[in-house]
Amino acid sequence: MSSTAGLLLAAGIAYLLGGIPSGLWIGRMARGVDVRQHGSGNLGATNVYRTLGPRLGLTVLLLDAAKGVAAVLITRALVPSQPLASGLIGMVGSFFGHMFTPFAGFRGGKGVATAAGAWAALVPFGLLTALVTWIVLFATTRLVSLASVCASIVLPIAVWGFGHRSPADPFLWLSILTAVFIVVRHRSNLGRLKRGEESRLAVRGSTDGGSKSTPPVGAPKSTPPVGAPPQGRKGS
Repeated sequence: MSSTAGLLLAAGIAYLLGGIPSGLWIGRMARGVDVRQHGSGNLGATNVYRTLGPRLGLTVLLLDAAKGVAAVLITRALVPSQPLASGLIGMVGSFFGHMFTPFAGFRGGKGVATAAGAWAALVPFGLLTALVTWIVLFATTRLVSLASVCASIVLPIAVWGFGHRSPADPFLWLSILTAVFIVVRHRSNLGRLKRGEESRLAVRGSTDGGSKSTPPVGAPKSTPPVGAPPQGRKGS
């Protein structure tokens, strides 16, 4: 197989791998729920977390990130003679596959987790810097969108800081492209942030300012223990 044919095959595999709609399939298999019909309608981990609960939300987060890592590693293995080009193709293919998945009408997630996985394989310390930014902002604000947008903006700065400083460096330009797409995909969130209407993500066990938590969609309803007094009556 020629290098060109190998790169084209790698691009197709990366796109299909990135296009696996983890949120959609996990929701259907675990709860019989289409997450596109709930919450923000997004297939990403945040909407799954809000809709189906922390366990499934974190599962989708890890799966989406794993798609990015796997895409870079697989494309490099397919075209070992061109690790730079194949790695970049793996990142781009999985990133766009996640955002425009062919398995769900070309309407996917916002690409944050999958991009993070791919960049972890390409420039680990650059991704680590962006991840620390995300963690700090989320821990202090509980705003996933704000943390994601700021982390994406930090990414090209970190990539530049970790050695990719040439104006012609493809890693630098691809990191800028990644940031631009993530910011654009969050434009509705940015509008809500500006109006003070963006929802905060309540972590498990948090009251999130006193708001009552709601059970995950599709979760079995809890029943009182046998022998417990009916609601509205005090037990002895």
